[in-house]
Amino acid sequence: MDTVYFIYSVIFGALVGSFLNVVIFRLPEEGQSVIFPASHCPKCQTKLRWFENIPVLSWLALRGKCRSCKAPISVQYPVVELAMALLSGALYRHFGPTFTAIYYFLFVAALLAIIFIDLHHQIIPDVISLPGIVIGFAGSFFNPLVTWQQAGLGVLIGGGILYAVAAGYVLLTGKEGMGGGDIKLLAMIGAFLGWQSLLYVVFASSLSGSVIGGLSLLLQKKDSQTRIPFGPFLSLAALSWLFFQDGILAVWLWYLRGLHG
Repeated sequence: MDTVYFIYSVIFGALVGSFLNVVIFRLPEEGQSVIFPASHCPKCQTKLRWFENIPVLSWLALRGKCRSCKAPISVQYPVVELAMALLSGALYRHFGPTFTAIYYFLFVAALLAIIFIDLHHQIIPDVISLPGIVIGFAGSFFNPLVTWQQAGLGVLIGGGILYAVAAGYVLLTGKEGMGGGDIKLLAMIGAFLGWQSLLYVVFASSLSGSVIGGLSLLLQKKDSQTRIPFGPFLSLAALSWLFFQDGILAVWLWYLRGLHG
C-alpha cells in the first residue's frame, strides 16, 4: 500500500507540474490568465487534446513538436513536470501521508515556479512570495518541525538579512544589486523552514551563485554588469535544506570539531 501511495504522489506531482508550466509561462505576462484559455500550442494556438496533455509522456510521444504545426515544444515542459513529480515523491518518502507533506508540497511547488520565472524574466512575482509568507507562517502552528516563533523570526530575519545586504550594496556602489523579490523570497523561505535555516540558505546560495554566475559570464563572454538571477540559487538552497537538513548539520558539526582539534 505504501508503494501505491508513493506512485499516486508522483503522478499527482506530475499533474501539478503541468499546471506550473502554465503559471511559469503566463503569470509574468500582464493580463494573462493561468486558467483560461485551455492549454494550446503557443505557435499555432491549436487547443491541445487530452492525450496531448499527459505530463512528460505526451512530449515524448510527440517528439517535442506540436502535432498540428510541427513547431518545437520547449523541453522545459517535461523538465518541470518530472521535477515536480520527483519532489512530490520525495516529500511522501520523507514525511509520509501527513499535513507536513502537504504543507511543504505547496512550498516546493512555489519554489519550482519561482526558479523558472526568475530564470526567464528575472522577476519573482509577489503573487507567489507574499501569499507564501502568509501560508508558511500560518502553517507553522500545525507543523511539528518548525514552531510559529521560529517561522516568525524566519520572516523577519530572512527579509531583514537581504534588505540589509541590498541597502549596503546601494550605499557602497550607488547601484541596485538585488531586487525586492529576492528579499520577499527569503522571508518566505524563513516562514516555511524557520530562522535556523537562513544562515545555510544564504551561504549556499551565495557560494553557488558566485561560482555558477562567474562561469556563466566567462563562458558567454559577458561583462560584470550582466544581472544573474539570484532566486533560483535561494530556492535550490532551500530545497536542499528541506530534504538534507540532518546531513548538512552533521557536516557542519564535523567541521566545527575539526577546527577545535
